[in-house]
Amino acid sequence: MNMLINYCKISFYFLIFISSSLFLISLKFLLNDLVYFIEWEVLSLQSMSIVMTFLFDWMSLMFMSFVLLISSLVIFYSNQYMEEDYNINRFILLVLMFVMSMMLLIISPNLISILLGWDGLGLVSYCLVIYFQNVKSYNAGMLTALSNRIGDVALLLAIAWMLNYGSWNYIFYLDMMKNNFEMMIIGALVMLAAMTKSAQIPFSSWLPAAMAAPTPVSALVHSSTLVTAGVYLLIRFNDLLMNWWMSQFLLLVSGLTMFMAGLGANFEFDLKKIIALSTLSQLGLMMSILSMGFYKLAFFHLLTHALFKALLFMCAGSIIHNMKNSQDIRMMGSLSMSMPLTCSCFNVANLALCGMPFLAGFYSKDLILEMVMLSYVNIFVFFLFFFSTGLTVCYSFRLCFYSMTGDFNSSSLHPLNDSGWVMLFSICFLMVMAVIGGSMLSWLIFLNPAMICLPLDMKLLTLCVCLLGGFIGYLLSNVGLFFINKALYFYNFTNFVGSMWFMPVISTLGVVNYPLKLGLYSYKSFDQGWSEFFGSQMIYMQLKSYSLYLQEFQKNNLKIYLLSYMLWFIILLMLVVMVN
Repeated sequence: MNMLINYCKISFYFLIFISSSLFLISLKFLLNDLVYFIEWEVLSLQSMSIVMTFLFDWMSLMFMSFVLLISSLVIFYSNQYMEEDYNINRFILLVLMFVMSMMLLIISPNLISILLGWDGLGLVSYCLVIYFQNVKSYNAGMLTALSNRIGDVALLLAIAWMLNYGSWNYIFYLDMMKNNFEMMIIGALVMLAAMTKSAQIPFSSWLPAAMAAPTPVSALVHSSTLVTAGVYLLIRFNDLLMNWWMSQFLLLVSGLTMFMAGLGANFEFDLKKIIALSTLSQLGLMMSILSMGFYKLAFFHLLTHALFKALLFMCAGSIIHNMKNSQDIRMMGSLSMSMPLTCSCFNVANLALCGMPFLAGFYSKDLILEMVMLSYVNIFVFFLFFFSTGLTVCYSFRLCFYSMTGDFNSSSLHPLNDSGWVMLFSICFLMVMAVIGGSMLSWLIFLNPAMICLPLDMKLLTLCVCLLGGFIGYLLSNVGLFFINKALYFYNFTNFVGSMWFMPVISTLGVVNYPLKLGLYSYKSFDQGWSEFFGSQMIYMQLKSYSLYLQEFQKNNLKIYLLSYMLWFIILLMLVVMVN
């Protein structure tokens, strides 16, 4: 076991060293406005050369440093969380492969190398989702893999279409060709790929299903790597989205995703699924602000969200670990008495998610909402943004109310404690980052601050929406004994909203059931029905009846047999004479 622990620690030290180095380099690139485009000639054979290209700018370097920081802490955290797993070595290797795929995707200005990283993410995420090897995990893994295959095919089609340009380095053509019809088709295909990877409607069902993976994987995958790959790709392709009706379509879809996930999280009782739906809501926020043209804001929120969402998952994992693998929030309660440090970090992460002033989430979310108020948007989009922000506070308050306060609802003999410095180290490190990360990034990314001048009521609108959302979350959670009688009146509504607008059913049974039924009907009607009756079976029956007739005709009657033979001989002789 010591060898395996050292293996985790070596990965942790190595990744955190590279992360801090990349962050310092990204600051140099940001302050000096540097971009390095590196070409590596892999193979040269006479006139043909295979070249690998890498793009290093402040955005790719900073994103890589954040991904490596979170993955190093996740690996260190897994050292204790997965200590009872005999194959922890294999688990760490899978996580490292996942991180390597993400690195390749981030630094690629070329669609082919992006596809390598993209498919690497899809394949390794499937292996990680089915890690616990039961029927639920297999189903979740298959849903994840097949949903993402749609995006992979879209990316392959974009690669095929880019053959018209003579190179797959899309970075050369974005600015020059952005109004070209062919480039718009490539942009639409890339948008479809990003929508599947970032789980926008109608591909949302795989993200909560992927919670079947171990919690450290959820902390890595659903904060900074897999689900944000689509957002990052669209940040790179943001020039194509401007002044085009597809950006309006993306704004509608991502706004609805944000609203749907926020609403669904208020009716969910699985701790990890609530946080997964929260991730889906924040992805919708990033996509919608990106489709409005503010790609730096989307990137800013991407980085701050990675910090507090990884912290949320790690705290949830610590709670689940201590609750002996129970994830139902109704079984919790009064956890702050037994696990004060973990619950403090959990509350800090929740407040950062809600946009509590001066925590990481506040700087990006408040800026996003103020830019929405300054932009030309219709009332529907305005409503989606602000109502979804209220819902975020609502489900966060509900989660805290169920798990942190009230009476303890599980077994009276419980092992709840804050012991385990390995997990607590990762949690506390991320908590510090979740507190200072937002202000640090806002000073770095926005070097020349712009003045956002709004009336007092609009300036306070964000704060009022958050307070109202928290109050509604309290009212929803604080249910009385006879509340169930009234709740049954709204059963259809809660069933619809709580099941993500029936999207998991549509994505699984809706896609598989009806084509299979159609296949069954065609098999019964055609293969085993009319085509069989009028085809092979009818030919067989007819030939059989003719054979029986001739057999009956010739059986035991030598005269008739000889007469037919003579007639046949005479006819043959006449034919020979006629030919001559």
